[in-house]
Amino acid sequence: MWQGESYWLVRVVFQRGLALLYLLAFLVAANQFRPLAGEDGLLPLEWYVDGVSFRERPSLFYFVPTDRAIGITAWTGVALSTLALVGAPYWLPVGYATPASMALWASLWALYLSFVNAGQTFYGYGWESMLLETGFLAIFLGSGSVEPPFVVILLLQWVLFRNMFGAGLIKLRGDDCWRDLTCMDYHYETQPIPNPVSWFAHHLPDRFHRVETFGNHVLELLVPFLYFAPQPLSALAGLATIGFQGWLLVTGNFAWLNALTIVLAIPTFSDGVIASVLPISAPATAPTPLYLEAAAILLAIFVVALSVRPVKNMLSERQLMNTAFDPLHLVNTYGAFGSVTRDRYEVVVEGTTEEEISHETEWHSYRFKGKPTDPERRPPQVAPYHLRLDWQLWFAAMSPSPRRSPWFRRLLVKLLEADDETFDLLAAAPFDGEPPTHVRAIRYRYRYTTPEQRAASGRWWSRERVGTYVHPVSLEELRSRDPRMR
Repeated sequence: MWQGESYWLVRVVFQRGLALLYLLAFLVAANQFRPLAGEDGLLPLEWYVDGVSFRERPSLFYFVPTDRAIGITAWTGVALSTLALVGAPYWLPVGYATPASMALWASLWALYLSFVNAGQTFYGYGWESMLLETGFLAIFLGSGSVEPPFVVILLLQWVLFRNMFGAGLIKLRGDDCWRDLTCMDYHYETQPIPNPVSWFAHHLPDRFHRVETFGNHVLELLVPFLYFAPQPLSALAGLATIGFQGWLLVTGNFAWLNALTIVLAIPTFSDGVIASVLPISAPATAPTPLYLEAAAILLAIFVVALSVRPVKNMLSERQLMNTAFDPLHLVNTYGAFGSVTRDRYEVVVEGTTEEEISHETEWHSYRFKGKPTDPERRPPQVAPYHLRLDWQLWFAAMSPSPRRSPWFRRLLVKLLEADDETFDLLAAAPFDGEPPTHVRAIRYRYRYTTPEQRAASGRWWSRERVGTYVHPVSLEELRSRDPRMR
């Protein structure tokens, strides 16, 4: 151990936090995967099976591409996550606790890998790879009364370092506003899914935004090097990271990215540090079993070898963010918001039951759970739950047409069919669940109202129409244009 430090309490807290995020991830899969990427999803499962080989993107669903398999896998993941959350392996005799823990965490990793690799665009986020990488390392932490291998603690700190430092580097390289300290002037308004505090954060003084942008650089480019320092420097660096991620949690909806980063910061502490501030202490522990130490050393050698490409990418002038370099997502490269959009665009989907379309046609909006469709609606708090369709709509709205979003026209088909599973992804649908005759999509530019405007009107947003994303179209027209819409 580093200077005689113990990490039994650290492991317990870390495992509970990771188990909670796994539980959340499997609940999201149980509720959303089938309408998004199931047999008849917006990106059908057969598109994954036909588009790649198993070796490229291994998944259980490659061999059993059915909604039934999706449901069984998701709810199995929920059950196993619950066992990990309550610390079930710790209930077993000392000789069985670690093997049971390894089997449990390996199962969670393999099951979730199946969703990530088959989920296509809807699972193309950096926190998916980070959850898998972190979950794979958790297999080798052990359980029961034995001490965790210190080398695995270091490997978890290595994930945290690449996450934070990679994000810092890509910001400096990616957008002038990070260098002139103005990015936060736009971030709170243009982030994918603002939350109730985002409006207030946006209206903080310009001087505050300059300071927080500079602080972002310090926390992402300098502090990460202290993760590997002796205590208490490592714990102080972890505490600073937790505070930073906590602010991001309070001011935005970033799925479980911030929560996972907080969990990854736990290994920067030690039992001594935790016991010095909390009224808890570790029980008497046994040495790490020889087989677990050996496995951890082999794991470290493996991770070092796989780290070559992510490190080269991180140091490259053409740095890619949120990229997996192997099909198992074992060692990845991370980074967020290398560029910040200056304007917020939204796609508003509308339907009508009228048979003939004219200038007098009355249109009614479909409401999404996290999107600011209604300017009077307060931005919701949804994170760490992940609204995958809402996130993809944010990306889709950046383009003036859906050509780069093949799932969008299938969404329109589902709305025209009044598909119940698709409706479950929405906050509200007009027409009492009945199918419309036509749908269309309008593109708007949204801006936060000023404090004076909100006081007078009660609106959180103002908006202006900037174009038509999809012209009025019927179900028959969509199907005739593209056979894949059938």
